[in-house]
Amino acid sequence: MCRWLAYTGDPILMSELIIKPKDNLIHQSLHARLPRMPTNGDGYGLGWYDNQPYPGLFRSIRPAWNDTNLNDLASHIDSHLFMSHVRASSLAPVQETNCHPFRYETWLFMHNGQIAQFELLRQRLMAKIAPEYFNDLLGTTDSEVMFYLALTFGLQEDVPRAVGEMVKLVRAEGKRAGVSGDIWMTLAISDGRRLWGFRYGSDGKGPTLFTSPSLQELTRLNPGLKDKFGDFAVCLVSEPIGNWQEAWHAVPENSVVTVENNTIRTEEFNPQI
Repeated sequence: MCRWLAYTGDPILMSELIIKPKDNLIHQSLHARLPRMPTNGDGYGLGWYDNQPYPGLFRSIRPAWNDTNLNDLASHIDSHLFMSHVRASSLAPVQETNCHPFRYETWLFMHNGQIAQFELLRQRLMAKIAPEYFNDLLGTTDSEVMFYLALTFGLQEDVPRAVGEMVKLVRAEGKRAGVSGDIWMTLAISDGRRLWGFRYGSDGKGPTLFTSPSLQELTRLNPGLKDKFGDFAVCLVSEPIGNWQEAWHAVPENSVVTVENNTIRTEEFNPQI
């Protein structure tokens, strides 16, 4: 299982969350506590939004703990919305095009989890990707196939509906192929203005996902943090970071978190086939 982080709020240096806190994402690439695999050394990626029309993207197959480029980039780029991911490969090979985030036009997508027996479903699922998206698919992961299926189902118009249709297709194709069709995932998805986080497991046991404490909670614990994060900020993580990890909020099973217009809401996400 991989580890990831997504932030939206006032612009900050990415290093403020990726590198500086206790048990940060770089630390988790070697010593993750909550997944089955504590080491996530099969590459990493950064995706960020700034004043350019499309998000920036940097991905590498080097382990996050052993790449000075990551430290340098994160310490010099500030952004109002960014994502970072450290990868633990399952079946797909270690190559740059398999590192997250994945990008299509203004959209960024990250995944932790897996499609069960994806090797038996890959051809079936790839055949369902719309022709206008197919040639943009460059890697071999189940994660990227999930992204382009969601785009096929209208991600750019309605994110929860499109992700739900993607999940239903995976499960249906699994049944047709005589396998479980199980899918486990946390997803981070953004168009540069909004941020979505999904936690889902077809067996009710999705990977962990947490939302940061409110700024009111954080400033009560450390009054100096308000000047750093402004009036509104939200961070989604696979596992908590920082000095007050007990204050992070676990996202319930089969839920979607939406961050938009300085508000955050959590709703049920449980697509049925």
